[in-house]
Amino acid sequence: MKKIKFGTDGWRAIIAQDYTIENVRRVSTGTALWMKTKNMSKVVIGHDCRFGGHLFLQASATVFADHGIQVIYAEGFVSTPIISLAVVRYKANLGVVITASHNPPSYNGFKLKSSYGGPTIPSEIEEVEHLIPDHPVESTTTFSEHKEIGNIKVAPLEDEYVEHVQLNFNLELIGQKNRIAYDAMYGAGQNVMRRIFSEIKLFHCEYNPGFNHTAPEPISKNLNEISQFLKNNPGIYTGIAHDGDADRVAMLDHIGKMVDSHHLLLLLLHYLAGYKKMKGKVVVSFSVTNKLKILADFYGLETEITKIGFKYIAEKMIHEDVLVAGEESGGLAIKGHIPERDGVWISLTILQFMAETGKSLTELIQEVYTIVDPFVYERLDLHLSEDQINKVKQILSEQKIVSFGNLLVDKYENLDGDKYYFSNGNWIMYRASGTEPVLRVYAQARTDNELIELFNLAKEKLNI
Repeated sequence: MKKIKFGTDGWRAIIAQDYTIENVRRVSTGTALWMKTKNMSKVVIGHDCRFGGHLFLQASATVFADHGIQVIYAEGFVSTPIISLAVVRYKANLGVVITASHNPPSYNGFKLKSSYGGPTIPSEIEEVEHLIPDHPVESTTTFSEHKEIGNIKVAPLEDEYVEHVQLNFNLELIGQKNRIAYDAMYGAGQNVMRRIFSEIKLFHCEYNPGFNHTAPEPISKNLNEISQFLKNNPGIYTGIAHDGDADRVAMLDHIGKMVDSHHLLLLLLHYLAGYKKMKGKVVVSFSVTNKLKILADFYGLETEITKIGFKYIAEKMIHEDVLVAGEESGGLAIKGHIPERDGVWISLTILQFMAETGKSLTELIQEVYTIVDPFVYERLDLHLSEDQINKVKQILSEQKIVSFGNLLVDKYENLDGDKYYFSNGNWIMYRASGTEPVLRVYAQARTDNELIELFNLAKEKLNI
């Protein structure tokens, strides 16, 4: 059988091809064996809305119970942050989420969460990988039998998450000051958002494990319906979208314009450091805008850049005083919560910022622009063959790029990808995805026209 490797955020594979009951049992066995080497005895498990979620959860839970590990699980689909919070609340040693996050509907996955309520650190993931057996071990006890004797127990994890939210946000004020349109993308955030807000305009909040043939990733091209609704009802609603397991977030302003992760990170920092006068470090991944460092410097805060993958950010959050953290892809975290991406938590933080100030998203962004100057950003996902991606990697490793058209490269960085800065503050970056066969091209510019030019130059440079 194939060697199983964890990527940027867990193990992911295509359902029925490599993501099978047998392979889920193999990964669970390796994880259980690792837990036993650390004298760990309790795990929390949940699944999102993807096909076969409960079936794969049962297979995984049975393996853990076979190894004498107490299992607590959520009945029905739940978000990744619900499991991460439950790990802390139940004093569990580990969390497992059966999810492929924002990947296309043909995928499923297996994420690990540690006792602090965030992604398991890379060094421990490697230890787990080394213990995954080549073949699954058959169980002599069924899921139902383990449940009957108390080795596997169900718990109201969604209820507990909602109660935690209610204690930490002024939902009454948020509801009075904001009208909300919400796109769950058929994902696991839909039940929680319904429960938090009695009046909310819903999009794609039905159970649909095929996600209507669209990857549940909250990026512009996937949010046309809610965006058009906001355009048709200008000045009335603020839009929110979460990915498949609701740990990522995007927002849309009162006219349907996408507010990307870079701007949300800037708003979070502006709110917490500027309005709340809170202190702490700013930690972001390599593909995030350099405007965040400008704002952090303005508030006298240190900035650190990590490799791409929230597990690298979480490792900083559990050891250091981090105020704001996040990735380009919508995974954001703040001080005062678990060291985890949480789409619902971040949405509510921004909504509370708006409610407390009486200002719209656009007005708050304009406040930030007075400090960092306006900018636009976009990511282009190129679905290439493995051979094409390898050829691109070879070109980037062997060729020192000094210009793109008439634009001279002012600075080059390759912490996790190839990033080229220009003297006008614009930049281009290439990076192959760690979870699917995609080459990502990132660009930041001062205007939309400059952004289009950068993408054309980026593709031209590599003949793609």
